[in-house]
Amino acid sequence: MENNTINPKNYTIEELKTYLAVHREKAYRASQIMHWVYHSKSMGRDDFINVPLSVRELLDEDLCSLTLVREQVSETDGTRKWAFATKDGHIIESVFMKYKHGNSICISSQAGCRMGCSFCASTLDGLSRNLTPAEMMDQILLGMEISESPISHVVIMGTGEPFDNYDNLQTFLLNATDEKGLGLSRRHITVSTCGILDQMNAFVEEFPQVGLAISLHAPNDDIRKKVMPIALRYSIADICTWSQKYFKVTGRRITYEYALIHGVNDSLACAAELARLFRGRNVHVNLIPLNEVDETGLKGSNRKVAETFLKVLDDAGVQATIRRELGSDISAACGQLRLDAMQESNG
Repeated sequence: MENNTINPKNYTIEELKTYLAVHREKAYRASQIMHWVYHSKSMGRDDFINVPLSVRELLDEDLCSLTLVREQVSETDGTRKWAFATKDGHIIESVFMKYKHGNSICISSQAGCRMGCSFCASTLDGLSRNLTPAEMMDQILLGMEISESPISHVVIMGTGEPFDNYDNLQTFLLNATDEKGLGLSRRHITVSTCGILDQMNAFVEEFPQVGLAISLHAPNDDIRKKVMPIALRYSIADICTWSQKYFKVTGRRITYEYALIHGVNDSLACAAELARLFRGRNVHVNLIPLNEVDETGLKGSNRKVAETFLKVLDDAGVQATIRRELGSDISAACGQLRLDAMQESNG
């Protein structure tokens, strides 16, 4: 029996009902299981005191898919970075941040990444495998347990490309927002992508209320192709056309992430070209002075350059801000998360 057991966090409640039905168990047991999994601190099936043994034996004995390997706490802003180990030995990272609007966590969707963006640490060793819905969820559940704090906002912006793991992302989002699951507001979740349009079409149909951020990082295709291989498949024009349709369908503006890389995409000419691209469009540009990763050799723009770039966008009527970077002293900022955190922790 043990070899055929499941982790219920890998299933939606409807899938869980179907699974139970196959084993001739009552459908309402699915709601009981969901309650224990998402609304108690229990990580083991034997704690499910109102669930009969015949049902518990259908579930994994240990329902927690991750183990905390290391915690780092920023001395500058209190941001916490956690390295978690999966059961098969991969190390993934998550970041916990406190804001006035509530506590937020940045979670990973893959162990590694195959997108190949030249400025990002996550892709240095390629993709090892996709994370399961349970592994995505346990970053939040363990995060709340470790921090002893509620988490109200989730950004899927850590290691990996979420739309390269769409099926598991879909299950995770359904469980995260189901009132019988984690019960988060869809408007408090943001998915970040480099722009895989095929999967993004399905995403908008199913999750129109979930926020979307597109990693752009260039004002034109020539520059984008140099730093983001995905640009060889989808042009900026393709992305902008898609974004206009997204706004018409959802009424929600797209956030474009733009990492300012010294000597690559941070010139006044680049700022003016980006301003022309977005003038009159309901978008938000999130400027991110590049967080340096030793292996890439790329340098981030200084604050003065970022503010000059911002002014060009402001003068053109393009909504833009410079992101407040948290956790940079513990390599927890945008673009700094990576797969091989165990190496660092043993160093």
